[in-house]
Amino acid sequence: MEGRVFGLETPLMTALQHLLDIPDGEAGNAGGEKQGPTRAYVRDARAMAATPADVKELPGAYAFVVDMPGLGSGDIKVQVEDERVLVISGERRREEKEDAKYLRMERRMGKLMRKFVLPENADMEKISAVCRDGVLTVYGNTRDG
Repeated sequence: MEGRVFGLETPLMTALQHLLDIPDGEAGNAGGEKQGPTRAYVRDARAMAATPADVKELPGAYAFVVDMPGLGSGDIKVQVEDERVLVISGERRREEKEDAKYLRMERRMGKLMRKFVLPENADMEKISAVCRDGVLTVYGNTRDG
């Protein structure tokens, strides 16, 4: 079922729809039975769904603004895969103290990740990133901008 059926054509609904379309795993045995998605796929899908981001189009450029709470710039990886896929990732770990006992745990721990397909006119040599107060902003220029 698509988000458009309900008249909800928002980026969130599109992302949720993508998560529902999980591909089958590789054949599990000689009988041709298919397994479910791999743990890594499910982990990455959950991380992408739980990592808020904004995408801005600017004159001659673009900006990706991603919430990365509790991570410093050294804990965040920004890379380009498959020529035009921007991948932003990091992992937030729980502070372990032997004498502390959690009474409530509401903050999200674990992997944070987002993937974006860059425009065809993106200049891969002019991508930069700045992390301030747990918010990562990745800037990129277009070749015609």
